[in-house]
Amino acid sequence: LLFPWQETLEAARFLLVFNGLALLLFGLLPGARKSGPVTERGHTPWYTDNGLAHCVVFSAAFLLGSDGLGEYSLGLYDLGLIFDLFPPVIGLLNIFGLVFCALLYVKGLKFPSGPDAGSSGNGLLFDYYWGTELYPRICGVDVKQFVNCRFSMTFWQLAGVSYAYKSFVLHGASDPALVFCALSQYLYLVKFFIWEIGYMRSIDIIVDRAGFYETWGCLVWVPSVYTLHSRVLVRGPSGISWMEAFAIFAVGLLGVGLNWWSDTQRQTFRESGGRCKIWGRPANSIEAKYFFVADPKTGRKEQRTTQLLASGFWGLARHFQYFFELMAAWSWGLLGAGGIYLPNGVLPLFYPAFLTVLLLHRERRDHEKCAAKYGKAWDRYCELVPYRIVPMIY
Repeated sequence: LLFPWQETLEAARFLLVFNGLALLLFGLLPGARKSGPVTERGHTPWYTDNGLAHCVVFSAAFLLGSDGLGEYSLGLYDLGLIFDLFPPVIGLLNIFGLVFCALLYVKGLKFPSGPDAGSSGNGLLFDYYWGTELYPRICGVDVKQFVNCRFSMTFWQLAGVSYAYKSFVLHGASDPALVFCALSQYLYLVKFFIWEIGYMRSIDIIVDRAGFYETWGCLVWVPSVYTLHSRVLVRGPSGISWMEAFAIFAVGLLGVGLNWWSDTQRQTFRESGGRCKIWGRPANSIEAKYFFVADPKTGRKEQRTTQLLASGFWGLARHFQYFFELMAAWSWGLLGAGGIYLPNGVLPLFYPAFLTVLLLHRERRDHEKCAAKYGKAWDRYCELVPYRIVPMIY
């Protein structure tokens, strides 16, 4: 057993190595250079599209460095260390997150990386919570891409692997629910890293500033809450059969696949400038015009034109992909709860319940943003695609 200070030291070492490797891969791995949407103040963010390479190399390094593959791994640490070090890791992340958000607050006011920065005018507490900069960079590293994707999503992805291994060690057998839960989440996050540039063009990035709400959330909330259902299974095995676990897994995997399909449709449409086919037909869209600040110093605005996709899944509902994401999330929650009769209680359902509220709120925020930005074109789009998330229902 380790004394508390020894655990904290081990947790600090783990986080330093974890983020050090992520930073190394962030700068060294090759990838195409891709842009996000132009901001209202005329700034275009650019990214290196090497998320999938990061996912593959980081996962391989994590597994090979552990003792989880027997003679095929280096045995430098126990594969279950993410579970063992979870309390001190979250404690350190909490402290770091609070301090880091304060530094980002000052940076956005005094040393911004671009024109989309400054106080909201709603006071210090709100600025700390919401952030003072849209696209902060530190030493050339995009803070959002690194924190939201390379740390947060990677931690979630590998936590499931670590928890499944720890459960096997503790109980001497694999828990079908935890195995399928970890596998489903891992595949979902492989999909995420393939689509990472799409995420960097989403409302989380192009609207939400890098403050406590988003940055602390990705540093602390995601590792804590998004892995909760898996952590419950380590101490409380599900007891369900492989067949029952596979049935729940299959529903979740269907959601992951459909979510990927819908995201791919939108990304293909955007990168082709609308010149593509979806479901065998030319993509249908509505032309929308909007203004952006071409010269932040003078406030001069220019008009641009974009296309609002109304084909494929995007022609059935404006955010059908949210429903697919919830299919996966509720499958993970049910696996964590031990099946449909919930022998592990309702705590493992907290993440899918939270995500449901989050996505319903996000849809409303996106609707308000688009209505203000595109005006009558958005009204026409809503007439063409009347359903928000689920066709014929909502």
